[in-house]
Amino acid sequence: MPTDPAPHNVEFPSAGGTAYGYLALPPAGHGPGVIVIQEWWGLTDHIKDIADRLAREGFVALAPDLYGRTVAHDSAEALRLMNELPTAKGVELLEGAVGHLLSLEETRGDTVGSVGFCMGGGFVLSLAAADQRVSAAVPFYGLNRDGVPDFSHLRAEILGHYGELDESVPPSSLAEVEAAIVEGSGIVPTFHVYAGAGHAFFNDGRPGVYHAEAAELAWTRTLDFLRDRLAPAV
Repeated sequence: MPTDPAPHNVEFPSAGGTAYGYLALPPAGHGPGVIVIQEWWGLTDHIKDIADRLAREGFVALAPDLYGRTVAHDSAEALRLMNELPTAKGVELLEGAVGHLLSLEETRGDTVGSVGFCMGGGFVLSLAAADQRVSAAVPFYGLNRDGVPDFSHLRAEILGHYGELDESVPPSSLAEVEAAIVEGSGIVPTFHVYAGAGHAFFNDGRPGVYHAEAAELAWTRTLDFLRDRLAPAV
Protein backbone atom coordinates (compact mmCIF):
# COMPACT_ATOMS: atom_id res chain seq x y z
CA MET A 1 0.00 0.00 0.00
CA PRO A 2 1.39 3.44 -0.85
CA THR A 3 2.77 5.49 2.00
CA ASP A 4 2.28 9.20 2.57
CA PRO A 5 3.60 11.50 -0.17
CA ALA A 6 7.32 11.93 -0.47
CA PRO A 7 8.43 15.31 0.86
CA HIS A 8 8.26 18.09 -1.69
CA ASN A 9 11.51 20.00 -1.92
CA VAL A 10 10.85 22.14 -4.98
CA GLU A 11 8.15 24.43 -6.34
CA PHE A 12 7.96 25.79 -9.88
CA PRO A 13 5.51 27.57 -12.18
CA SER A 14 3.50 25.26 -14.40
CA ALA A 15 0.15 25.29 -16.17
CA GLY A 16 -0.61 28.79 -14.96
CA GLY A 17 -0.04 27.99 -11.31
CA THR A 18 2.45 26.58 -8.82
CA ALA A 19 3.52 22.96 -9.13
CA TYR A 20 5.35 20.81 -6.63
CA GLY A 21 7.87 18.04 -6.96
CA TYR A 22 10.83 16.13 -5.66
CA LEU A 23 14.29 16.97 -7.00
CA ALA A 24 17.28 14.67 -6.57
CA LEU A 25 20.81 15.77 -7.46
CA PRO A 26 23.76 13.52 -8.39
CA PRO A 27 26.95 13.32 -6.31
CA ALA A 28 28.79 15.47 -8.87
CA GLY A 29 26.16 18.19 -8.45
CA HIS A 30 25.26 18.27 -12.14
CA GLY A 31 24.24 15.95 -14.96
CA PRO A 32 21.63 15.28 -17.64
CA GLY A 33 18.03 15.86 -16.64
CA VAL A 34 15.36 13.17 -16.28
CA ILE A 35 11.67 13.64 -15.49
CA VAL A 36 10.19 10.83 -13.36
CA ILE A 37 6.42 10.43 -13.79
CA GLN A 38 4.31 8.88 -11.05
CA GLU A 39 1.97 5.89 -11.05
CA TRP A 40 -1.73 6.47 -10.40
CA TRP A 41 -1.02 6.48 -6.64
CA GLY A 42 0.65 9.90 -6.78
CA LEU A 43 4.09 11.12 -5.77
CA THR A 44 4.87 8.31 -3.32
CA ASP A 45 8.05 7.24 -1.56
CA HIS A 46 8.54 4.68 -4.35
CA ILE A 47 8.69 7.42 -6.99
CA LYS A 48 11.00 9.49 -4.78
CA ASP A 49 13.25 6.44 -4.46
CA ILE A 50 13.43 6.08 -8.25
CA ALA A 51 14.49 9.73 -8.53
CA ASP A 52 17.16 9.10 -5.88
CA ARG A 53 18.39 6.04 -7.75
CA LEU A 54 18.69 8.02 -10.98
CA ALA A 55 20.57 10.75 -9.11
CA ARG A 56 23.06 8.22 -7.76
CA GLU A 57 23.67 7.21 -11.39
CA GLY A 58 24.56 10.78 -12.36
CA PHE A 59 21.24 12.30 -13.44
CA VAL A 60 19.40 15.36 -12.20
CA ALA A 61 15.99 13.79 -11.52
CA LEU A 62 12.75 15.71 -11.06
CA ALA A 63 9.52 13.94 -10.08
CA PRO A 64 6.63 16.41 -10.49
CA ASP A 65 3.50 15.89 -8.42
CA LEU A 66 0.60 15.68 -10.86
CA TYR A 67 -1.99 15.49 -8.07
CA GLY A 68 -0.97 18.65 -6.22
CA ARG A 69 0.22 17.14 -2.93
CA THR A 70 -2.40 14.39 -2.74
CA VAL A 71 -1.65 10.67 -2.62
CA ALA A 72 -4.04 7.72 -2.95
CA HIS A 73 -4.17 5.02 -0.29
CA ASP A 74 -6.34 2.52 -2.13
CA SER A 75 -7.09 1.64 -5.75
CA ALA A 76 -10.52 3.31 -5.74
CA GLU A 77 -9.01 6.63 -4.70
CA ALA A 78 -6.17 6.19 -7.20
CA LEU A 79 -8.66 5.59 -10.00
CA ARG A 80 -10.63 8.68 -9.01
CA LEU A 81 -7.53 10.89 -8.92
CA MET A 82 -6.32 9.57 -12.26
CA ASN A 83 -9.71 10.14 -13.89
CA GLU A 84 -9.81 13.69 -12.54
CA LEU A 85 -6.56 14.50 -14.36
CA PRO A 86 -7.21 15.01 -18.08
CA THR A 87 -4.33 13.94 -20.29
CA ALA A 88 -3.97 17.44 -21.75
CA LYS A 89 -3.72 18.96 -18.27
CA GLY A 90 -1.15 16.38 -17.19
CA VAL A 91 0.98 17.06 -20.26
CA GLU A 92 0.77 20.80 -19.60
CA LEU A 93 1.98 20.26 -16.03
CA LEU A 94 4.78 18.03 -17.26
CA GLU A 95 5.90 20.56 -19.87
CA GLY A 96 6.27 23.04 -17.02
CA ALA A 97 8.41 20.49 -15.19
CA VAL A 98 10.59 20.04 -18.27
CA GLY A 99 11.09 23.78 -18.48
CA HIS A 100 11.97 24.01 -14.81
CA LEU A 101 14.43 21.11 -15.01
CA LEU A 102 16.18 22.64 -18.02
CA SER A 103 16.38 26.00 -16.25
CA LEU A 104 18.42 24.60 -13.36
CA GLU A 105 22.14 25.32 -13.39
CA GLU A 106 22.73 21.71 -12.35
CA THR A 107 21.12 20.34 -15.51
CA ARG A 108 23.36 19.76 -18.50
CA GLY A 109 22.09 19.80 -22.09
CA ASP A 110 19.07 21.24 -23.83
CA THR A 111 16.90 18.10 -23.76
CA VAL A 112 15.82 15.70 -21.03
CA GLY A 113 14.87 12.09 -20.59
CA SER A 114 11.57 10.90 -19.15
CA VAL A 115 10.73 7.72 -17.22
CA GLY A 116 7.22 6.84 -16.07
CA PHE A 117 5.14 3.99 -14.69
CA CYS A 118 1.58 2.83 -15.48
CA MET A 119 -0.35 6.12 -15.74
CA GLY A 120 3.06 7.81 -15.82
CA GLY A 121 4.20 5.49 -18.59
CA GLY A 122 1.31 6.71 -20.70
CA PHE A 123 2.25 10.28 -19.88
CA VAL A 124 5.84 9.56 -20.97
CA LEU A 125 4.56 8.89 -24.49
CA SER A 126 2.11 11.80 -24.47
CA LEU A 127 4.78 14.22 -23.22
CA ALA A 128 7.35 13.05 -25.78
CA ALA A 129 4.76 13.38 -28.54
CA ALA A 130 4.04 16.99 -27.48
CA ASP A 131 7.44 18.32 -26.36
CA GLN A 132 10.56 18.08 -28.50
CA ARG A 133 12.71 18.92 -25.50
CA VAL A 134 12.30 15.25 -24.52
CA SER A 135 14.92 13.20 -26.36
CA ALA A 136 14.69 9.87 -24.50
CA ALA A 137 11.39 8.35 -23.36
CA VAL A 138 11.07 5.25 -21.18
CA PRO A 139 7.52 4.04 -20.46
CA PHE A 140 7.11 1.18 -18.00
CA TYR A 141 3.80 -0.59 -18.78
CA GLY A 142 2.43 2.70 -20.07
CA LEU A 143 -1.34 3.09 -19.94
CA ASN A 144 -2.69 5.44 -22.64
CA ARG A 145 -6.12 6.39 -21.35
CA ASP A 146 -7.14 8.54 -24.32
CA GLY A 147 -5.85 6.29 -27.06
CA VAL A 148 -2.57 6.48 -28.95
CA PRO A 149 -1.10 10.02 -29.15
CA ASP A 150 -0.29 11.88 -32.34
CA PHE A 151 3.43 11.22 -32.83
CA SER A 152 3.97 13.49 -35.82
CA HIS A 153 6.13 15.88 -33.74
CA LEU A 154 8.00 13.16 -31.82
CA ARG A 155 11.78 13.52 -31.66
CA ALA A 156 12.54 11.21 -28.73
CA GLU A 157 13.89 7.70 -28.98
CA ILE A 158 11.65 5.27 -27.06
CA LEU A 159 12.48 2.28 -24.86
CA GLY A 160 9.45 0.52 -23.34
CA HIS A 161 9.14 -2.18 -20.66
CA TYR A 162 6.07 -4.43 -20.41
CA GLY A 163 5.07 -7.56 -18.53
CA GLU A 164 4.13 -10.75 -20.33
CA LEU A 165 1.25 -11.31 -17.89
CA ASP A 166 0.03 -7.71 -17.73
CA GLU A 167 -3.74 -7.63 -18.18
CA SER A 168 -3.93 -3.82 -17.96
CA VAL A 169 -1.43 -3.22 -20.76
CA PRO A 170 -1.22 -6.55 -22.61
CA PRO A 171 1.72 -7.13 -24.95
CA SER A 172 -0.78 -7.57 -27.78
CA SER A 173 -1.56 -3.85 -27.53
CA LEU A 174 2.01 -2.83 -28.38
CA ALA A 175 1.71 -3.42 -32.12
CA GLU A 176 -0.79 -0.55 -32.46
CA VAL A 177 1.42 1.81 -30.46
CA GLU A 178 4.54 0.87 -32.41
CA ALA A 179 2.76 1.33 -35.75
CA ALA A 180 1.53 4.78 -34.71
CA ILE A 181 5.02 5.84 -33.62
CA VAL A 182 6.64 4.65 -36.82
CA GLU A 183 3.94 6.11 -39.06
CA GLY A 184 3.89 9.44 -37.26
CA SER A 185 7.59 10.03 -36.75
CA GLY A 186 9.66 7.42 -38.56
CA ILE A 187 11.19 6.46 -35.21
CA VAL A 188 11.21 2.74 -34.42
CA PRO A 189 10.66 2.15 -30.68
CA THR A 190 12.24 -0.68 -28.73
CA PHE A 191 9.72 -2.60 -26.62
CA HIS A 192 10.81 -5.33 -24.21
CA VAL A 193 8.35 -7.88 -22.83
CA TYR A 194 9.43 -9.65 -19.64
CA ALA A 195 8.52 -13.30 -19.16
CA GLY A 196 6.58 -14.07 -15.99
CA ALA A 197 6.10 -10.39 -15.12
CA GLY A 198 2.76 -8.66 -14.67
CA HIS A 199 1.62 -5.09 -14.27
CA ALA A 200 3.72 -2.88 -11.95
CA PHE A 201 6.54 -5.43 -11.92
CA PHE A 202 9.06 -2.66 -11.15
CA ASN A 203 7.37 -1.54 -7.93
CA ASP A 204 9.41 -3.09 -5.13
CA GLY A 205 7.02 -1.61 -2.59
CA ARG A 206 4.37 -4.10 -3.69
CA PRO A 207 5.67 -7.62 -3.00
CA GLY A 208 2.67 -9.24 -4.67
CA VAL A 209 3.51 -7.84 -8.09
CA TYR A 210 7.24 -7.03 -7.92
CA HIS A 211 9.36 -9.21 -10.21
CA ALA A 212 12.99 -8.78 -9.19
CA GLU A 213 14.63 -10.31 -12.25
CA ALA A 214 12.54 -8.32 -14.72
CA ALA A 215 12.93 -5.12 -12.69
CA GLU A 216 16.71 -5.41 -12.51
CA LEU A 217 17.06 -6.07 -16.24
CA ALA A 218 14.68 -3.24 -17.13
CA TRP A 219 16.61 -0.86 -14.86
CA THR A 220 19.96 -1.78 -16.44
CA ARG A 221 18.53 -1.27 -19.91
CA THR A 222 17.00 2.05 -18.86
CA LEU A 223 20.27 3.40 -17.48
CA ASP A 224 22.19 2.34 -20.60
CA PHE A 225 19.54 3.95 -22.81
CA LEU A 226 19.50 7.24 -20.90
CA ARG A 227 23.28 7.44 -20.80
CA ASP A 228 23.51 6.76 -24.52
CA ARG A 229 20.86 9.33 -25.47
CA LEU A 230 21.82 12.00 -22.94
CA ALA A 231 25.58 11.38 -22.68
CA PRO A 232 26.50 14.46 -24.76
CA ALA A 233 25.00 16.52 -21.94
CA VAL A 234 27.40 15.17 -19.31
